[in-house]
Amino acid sequence: QVQLVESGGGLVQPGGSLRLSCVASGFTFDRDYIGWFRQGPGKEREWVSCIKSSDGSTYYADSVKGRFTISRGNAKNTVFLQMNGLKSEDTGVYYCAAASKPTTVYRMAEGYDEWGQGTQVTVSS
Repeated sequence: QVQLVESGGGLVQPGGSLRLSCVASGFTFDRDYIGWFRQGPGKEREWVSCIKSSDGSTYYADSVKGRFTISRGNAKNTVFLQMNGLKSEDTGVYYCAAASKPTTVYRMAEGYDEWGQGTQVTVSS
């Protein structure tokens, strides 16, 4: 099983940027999807973005479209989430997840079976 570790979270002012990293213990190029989820205080976990490993197709929640960019590193075991124009509502714990088998529910947590521990992102003045 692949271990996923997120990093790059922190405190940033509204309008600022952060780049999150998700590093796998092994290679993730063979995973169907690598996704990012987040959970704000008192809120349910929500899907943010994902990338399809086979062809690099990217998908975004409407709430982050145009502001966030997901990409895969050259090492093939790293996925990034570049977050620009951050808003207070972006605050939460961000989780990296991988779908080890093909899934049609890549916008849902149920489609993923490998998860990181999360990294805190706080957007505040």
